[in-house]
Amino acid sequence: MEHPIKILIVEDNVIIADDMQSMLEEIGYEVVDNVIVYEQAVEVLKKQHVDLVLIDIILASDKTGIDLGKHIREVYNIPFIFVTSNSDRATVENAKTVKPDGYLVKPFEQQDLYTSIEIALSNFNYSKKSSSATMSEEKNDGLVSNSVLKDSIFVKKQHLYYRIQFGDIQFIKADNVYLEVNTVDKKFLVRSPLKDYLEKLPRHKFYRAHKSYIVNVDHIDAINSKDIMINNTLIPISKEFKEFIISSMNS
Repeated sequence: MEHPIKILIVEDNVIIADDMQSMLEEIGYEVVDNVIVYEQAVEVLKKQHVDLVLIDIILASDKTGIDLGKHIREVYNIPFIFVTSNSDRATVENAKTVKPDGYLVKPFEQQDLYTSIEIALSNFNYSKKSSSATMSEEKNDGLVSNSVLKDSIFVKKQHLYYRIQFGDIQFIKADNVYLEVNTVDKKFLVRSPLKDYLEKLPRHKFYRAHKSYIVNVDHIDAINSKDIMINNTLIPISKEFKEFIISSMNS
């Protein structure tokens, strides 16, 4: 099942905040809340799932958007983008100290907002994969997962990134330079080597069943000498994978 990206807006100008929310919802994102101060944002982050935060640097409180960015970096493993009217050197240098995933200067158009979000999600998801994977291995006994969420992965479809639960992925098929990610009810095309994509998935669920396939063992319905069946689809398997599956079934 696909899930729209959930975004928190932190902006003390109500008119701008409402415009941003309209732009985001028109594109297809889900706005979980629209708040004006640091303290409200902290409460939302505690209580709700958020995939990305849009933060005005100057807020209607003593604490600034930079303070909030620091809090997110210390407590949450999610990307955030500064949205501000200030592009002077001092503000930019101060913002850089908390390493935002984007910096969007007002006024902006819907396309600018979309582009900033897409790049932030993409960079956070893939560029930081190696360091996040190492941390995940240390904390989760070998479970290497997506750098944004431990139970899901971002997959692009048309002009949006959707959050896909690992459990919903049935199998992945390599097709030239693309991968076909098959979920319970959808298919997505991803540009990635099969080996690299396997590294983003939980090792105790996903295996290289064939040179062109990754499968989620929880979705295997049947097996014979050459194939397995997942959701009425026959998938060729290697001798090694067949032996592994039979051994697992009998253990």
